[in-house]
Amino acid sequence: MESSNASYSRLRELYVPRGLGLTHPVTITHGLGEIVYDADGNSYIDFTSGIGVTILGHSNPELIESAISSLRSLWHICIMVANYPSYLELARELSEHIPMSGSKKVLFFNSGAEAVENAVKVVRAYTRRPYIISFIGAFHGRTTLALALTGKYKPYKKRFEPLATHIVKVPYPYCYRLRARDEDECVDIVMNSLELLVDVDLSPEVIAGAIIEPIQGEGGFIVPPKRFLKELEGFLKKRDIPVIIDEVQTGYCRTGKFMAFEHFNIDPDIVVLGKAIANGLPLSAIVGRASILDVMDPGMVGGTYGGNPVASTVALKVLEIVKRDKICVRAEKLGEYIAKRLDELVDKYEVIGEHRGLGAMRALEFVKNKKTREPNPEIVIRIIEEARKRGLLLLKAGYYDNVIRFHPPLVIQFENLEKAMNIFEESLREATKST
Repeated sequence: MESSNASYSRLRELYVPRGLGLTHPVTITHGLGEIVYDADGNSYIDFTSGIGVTILGHSNPELIESAISSLRSLWHICIMVANYPSYLELARELSEHIPMSGSKKVLFFNSGAEAVENAVKVVRAYTRRPYIISFIGAFHGRTTLALALTGKYKPYKKRFEPLATHIVKVPYPYCYRLRARDEDECVDIVMNSLELLVDVDLSPEVIAGAIIEPIQGEGGFIVPPKRFLKELEGFLKKRDIPVIIDEVQTGYCRTGKFMAFEHFNIDPDIVVLGKAIANGLPLSAIVGRASILDVMDPGMVGGTYGGNPVASTVALKVLEIVKRDKICVRAEKLGEYIAKRLDELVDKYEVIGEHRGLGAMRALEFVKNKKTREPNPEIVIRIIEEARKRGLLLLKAGYYDNVIRFHPPLVIQFENLEKAMNIFEESLREATKST
């Protein structure tokens, strides 16, 4: 069979449902570090990291060796059949490394959505209450319960109803769209809505927990005001409502700290991990207070593949490299450079509404014009296409698909970072010529 982008596109059209979205109509055959290559031999700087996954780059040799060592000794046994070292050692490492107070325990799963679902199961079992609070614009996964928690109807929920029940939502402090006078008013709007929901429409005695992304990911890299998460935590803990922090996209140094919630000085009850945890192998986790996780009887949680020996062995090596190579510090420095380049563009282009982010998690929101703030998803599509032509892969995001997010591997070499930002600026200039 011919091996080309065109031939693989034909295979996709014939055998893969069109409901599976696709940003870039190319076929990636291999990668190294921050560079990936397609079936036609073109190379690209990868600013997607497979949606925030490959923080240590593609084909990382240390991770390859780690995976091979596990494949040679143990592929699979299932933690519900017997113990194996990598599961238990990774649980210990994460419980020691996640900055939460008190004794912690860890459960492993396959995907972020699966971990989210189990976090909800755990707090419902612990509190014996039904309701879960989530936020408008949130993304927590595509399985039925995770989808109910997700705060965007199209394309995620369309025609999939009925979804899981006893899920309620409040606005996220998306200050640019709430049009608040300042950050304090923005937080007040959200907290007033939350208070009415919890204390009037419902009651704390029926609320099992609240789940929140410390920075909304698919929502468009929305960073809440500094005060918000601390105030939210105080409000919930005063009412004995457990706090679940979804760090699937934000965790593992993406924001310059190991966990994004560290920026906000909070102490959650459960943290959900995924994506970067094993740099691309299917693995996720919940790290929670032992007093909460131990409420379940044997057999109440589990799964055939969760914490698979190969994935958990690689995850141990990921943690080792993150600590040894000071990846969080590196992410902060990468973010400073990206932020500087993006700040230079905001005043120059009428179509850029806002630059936001923390660390190496950066985004631009695009609008028709700065005054009306009308979303401009069309320009985003054009910019992404122009960037791909020039050798840069980007991702969109946002409530209205009008955000471009910058998601490079955290090991990207500076010369390629600089080249990528130059390509982005050229693509922006080209895409706005006709506007």
